[in-house]
Amino acid sequence: MSDAPRPSNFLADIVEADLRAGRNGGRVVTRFPPEPNGFLHIGHAKSILLNFGLARAYGGHTHLRFDDTNPVTEETEYVEAIQADVRWLGCEWGGHLYYASDFFERMYACAERLVRDGKAYVDSQTQDRIREQRGSFERPGVNSPFRDRLAAESLDLLHRMRAGELPDGAAVLRARIDMAHPNVLMRDPLLYRIRHASHHRTGDRWCIYPMYDFAHPLEDAFEGVTHSICTLEFESNRELYDWVLDNLGPWDPRPRQYEFARLSLGYTVLSKRKLLHLVNERRVSGWDDPRMPTIAGMRRRGVTPEALRDFADLIGVAKNNSVVDIGKLEFAIRGDLERRTPRALAVLNPLRLVVESWPADRTEELDVPWWPAEPARGGSRKVPFGRELLIERDDFSEEPPKDWKRLAPGREVRLAGGYVVRCEGVERDASGAITAVRATHDPASRGEGERRKVSGTIHWVHATRSVPAEVRLYDRLFAVEQPDAEPDFLQALNPDSLVLAKGARVEPALADAAPGTRWQFLRQGYFFVDPVDSLPGAPAFNRTITLKDTWAARTAVKPEARRARREPAPAGGAEGAGPGASRKARAELRAEA
Repeated sequence: MSDAPRPSNFLADIVEADLRAGRNGGRVVTRFPPEPNGFLHIGHAKSILLNFGLARAYGGHTHLRFDDTNPVTEETEYVEAIQADVRWLGCEWGGHLYYASDFFERMYACAERLVRDGKAYVDSQTQDRIREQRGSFERPGVNSPFRDRLAAESLDLLHRMRAGELPDGAAVLRARIDMAHPNVLMRDPLLYRIRHASHHRTGDRWCIYPMYDFAHPLEDAFEGVTHSICTLEFESNRELYDWVLDNLGPWDPRPRQYEFARLSLGYTVLSKRKLLHLVNERRVSGWDDPRMPTIAGMRRRGVTPEALRDFADLIGVAKNNSVVDIGKLEFAIRGDLERRTPRALAVLNPLRLVVESWPADRTEELDVPWWPAEPARGGSRKVPFGRELLIERDDFSEEPPKDWKRLAPGREVRLAGGYVVRCEGVERDASGAITAVRATHDPASRGEGERRKVSGTIHWVHATRSVPAEVRLYDRLFAVEQPDAEPDFLQALNPDSLVLAKGARVEPALADAAPGTRWQFLRQGYFFVDPVDSLPGAPAFNRTITLKDTWAARTAVKPEARRARREPAPAGGAEGAGPGASRKARAELRAEA
């Protein structure tokens, strides 16, 4: 077995039990089988890490297989993007790269075998008619009038389907199982359909394509997969998976399907159809928009593969579906970036600070460590300090609240890495708006003077020697926890998911920040130099995440609201009572927790 850490979950228990029993000749082969019809998202990342991690831990290997059985929706662009995403997560498939289209000829031979054995037939009805005859959970299905077609006739029609003699929808190949089966999927399911469309790999060689439930088990068997791990929505498909293998075997090893709970993440949609809709409607800039839950989007936002692995370990592998709190993902991202990002100075909403006690013609180059709490860790850089500086507009209040620890009239703060300053007054424009803060500094407050206690520390940059930068403040794409539950998920979009910090300035050392590097803007958040839009001398910074969870504060329930909830409701109900009211209470309770 491998020296990789052993996972602790029910799937690992299954693998270990198989190894102890000597099943599959001691082999462990898993697979990740995406359909190349879109970019991968964070839910796929969980599956990738699970499949590759299991195989690595038990000395096996994992196949990357593209389930390219639908030429209408699949593109080479998606194939390349998927491979890049899997590699970025640190997973390698070696020589085990496969496509469903690699096996089209073998799959077709299996289809002919089922027809000859009387286990499949060609149905000439429309798919709408077939769907109607299938019945429901409460109502058994009805046999197709073509169910008793002779094998020779079905075989001839199947040949004609392959030869392109029949138009789309004229016929399908169906398994002959049981139209009264309690599992609706087992009621003579479709195995092949006609689709006259050019395939991204096979071109026009085929005009019939296998259905997923037929292709998937065969691909596993052809490749020698031992543990076929799917999400829970495929649990009812397992019976058909086994039927296909049992009627077309024997196989060594014989694949087995196991299911785990897919990732459902709060404030997110993970439906490829909906993500494609966001792209096509131009609600985002593309599949790699940093607000998207795609792996490409998260990578461009500055999330690391290590953070996603930490998140996967944090949530574990479950047997039951549930919505995962997005705060767990954000916790993993913050924990990862805290360890790897040097601290830099940037002001996003500038307000002039005039240090009147500082000579107008003097600039001092302050030596400021990149890691203030660990000065020896990563060196330092020179930061210019002069008479005119810029501070964050939110760091000054003319009438501060009770616990204010920033700059206010008559109060002192330390400028991070610099001097202590005291507010002496303000400057205003003709409308009365504050345009600058006037201050004095304490020349002895650096070096040994840094022991001096003040109410707080704020960040700053030099007014003229700082560098203008494009700073994009990204936030959650949706404003509600479960956008999929909304009548129109587009109406749940967060209007503030992207805010451009106009007038943002960064310290001179960041002027040539390399694309793909990560920084913590002191007191602001974690930022990533955009690898696409940044230019030398004109960096573009994407906010990966804030330093703290600002959403918790925004959705916190006030004490009076908590008291009101504890009081009994008036008899006969209250205004606004009903299903929506109880749902709101639960949401508030979650936010409070």
